[in-house]
Amino acid sequence: MFALGTGGVIAVIVIAVILLIVAWVIGTYNRLVGLRGRVDNAWAQIAVQLKRRWDLIPNLVETVKGYAAHEKSALEGVIAARNGAVSAAGAGVEASAQAENVLTGALRQLFAVAEAYPELKANQNFLQLQSELTQTEDKISFTRQFYNDTVMTYNITIQRIPTVIIAGMFHFTARKSFEVDETESQAPKVQF
Repeated sequence: MFALGTGGVIAVIVIAVILLIVAWVIGTYNRLVGLRGRVDNAWAQIAVQLKRRWDLIPNLVETVKGYAAHEKSALEGVIAARNGAVSAAGAGVEASAQAENVLTGALRQLFAVAEAYPELKANQNFLQLQSELTQTEDKISFTRQFYNDTVMTYNITIQRIPTVIIAGMFHFTARKSFEVDETESQAPKVQF
């Protein structure tokens, strides 16, 4: 058939090696894009749950306000913390985490105030809001864990050799985890 000389064999080998490298670069790039998309999707899921939390808070404050009107500072603190969390939503993971920690602390104070009002604790609307907030807190915790796991996978992948070469060439940068300051803000206890 065809008789390839030494130069022809070398050319075929060089072309095959180049094609393998190109295929590896394309495959690695596509994998990184997929991982980055998973991180973005996981963050979007956190945002959905945080928005649900933010939407519940005004109703909760209005319910408490009817029973504990003179607890104005606690109510204003929750609203200020909620507004701060909403404002921080577009400022990145670190700013959002910090604002959410403040909001959790304010909610804890609000529920501590509610302890002093037995009529409030028996109010059906308040009990419903408590239940919804507890469910939302659980969902936030789950989505935060999923996000952090996804970020960890992404960050490890972009730091491994030889993937780090492609990640650097195409500007894939590490993402921050959604950290909760456990000493400052624990989930509000909403069961009486």
